[in-house]
Amino acid sequence: MRFPVYLHKTEKGTWSGFVPAVQGCFFAGDTIDEALSDAFCAIDTHVESLADAGKVIPDATNVKSHIDDEECRGGYRAFIDIDLSRYEGRAIKLNITFLQNLLTKIDSDF
Repeated sequence: MRFPVYLHKTEKGTWSGFVPAVQGCFFAGDTIDEALSDAFCAIDTHVESLADAGKVIPDATNVKSHIDDEECRGGYRAFIDIDLSRYEGRAIKLNITFLQNLLTKIDSDF
């Protein structure tokens, strides 16, 4: 999923920003590349903590939904691509018994 991020250059010449769709998700770096790399880590860590806590993972929004946001003015926008399939739940071992015909039917539907 592609998360739009907003970033700007600070007075000290470093870069910082946030993810508008993910409340409380901030990042920074000495260069724009470092800031974008930190944005990936920040989103990934935030999503992982939400998944571990059993909370809902936010959907990525589009840039248009933040165009008029006053906090997103005077800087730059980028996208960070995060593979959310890692957080769809962990695999669990399950031992069950089915009638053969039912199992064949279930397998044929997939």
